[in-house]
Amino acid sequence: MASAGNDSKPTLPSHSHEPETSEMTTDTYQFPSDRLQTKQHQPDKTPLVLVACGSFSPITYQHLRMFPMASDFVRFNTDYEVMGCYLSPVSDAYKKIGLAPACHRIEMSELAVKSSDWIMVDPWEAIQPEYVPTAKVLDHFEYEINTVMGGVEDVNGNKRHVKISLLAGADLIQTMSTPGLWAPRDLDHILSNFGTFIIERAGTDIDEALASLKQWEDQIYYIPQIIPNDISSTKIRLLLKRNMSIDYLIPGNVIKYIKQKGLYQEEDSSAGKA
Repeated sequence: MASAGNDSKPTLPSHSHEPETSEMTTDTYQFPSDRLQTKQHQPDKTPLVLVACGSFSPITYQHLRMFPMASDFVRFNTDYEVMGCYLSPVSDAYKKIGLAPACHRIEMSELAVKSSDWIMVDPWEAIQPEYVPTAKVLDHFEYEINTVMGGVEDVNGNKRHVKISLLAGADLIQTMSTPGLWAPRDLDHILSNFGTFIIERAGTDIDEALASLKQWEDQIYYIPQIIPNDISSTKIRLLLKRNMSIDYLIPGNVIKYIKQKGLYQEEDSSAGKA
């Protein structure tokens, strides 16, 4: 999962002169905002940015599908307006089996959203030398979008504070409801201040998971999958280890990158966060 920045921050977020991701450091980092909608189109709606934290090793169509599913849900069921979405790959300090080096996971994520005009990849978490809790990564987005940028404009040109929320699969809620897995302070910080949009996942008992999170139920939005999709990074890595095809399970340009770099050839596919 992920963390917030507090040291040197760029005063003007920009994508110009961005270094190669493999060479990027915390000193050369710049917050990506080129696809962020900076002015609202819908009056009386609260601007919203969705952040998906994960390993993305490799990124799959299931990861990408979370964003349009959440956007449709937000449009029809809430008083929010989605201004943009971000992928935040975890740093190498996460140290899980199946975790390709951060430079590759950033690049694969960038390739996967290359054709999108509203989904971005923020490498900040991935380039940190230490593991960063999810609560901190959401603080980072809060700082960059609402403090550095000053929020977005409403239809009348007035500045509005942007709601930052976590986007994740239902297995995340299951871990949140399991005693001892999350620091109580982090859990309260995430659900009280940011909230979360949860995508249905096979094998997760959502009612049971939500039962122990009742105090935050108004900050948790559950999104059913109309078209079930259980593609996972773990399954992709298993196919690669067995020298089997992954065509049409992940973006073609990501498959090409994996082959060029020789990724996931020798790994133990038994675990790892998707």
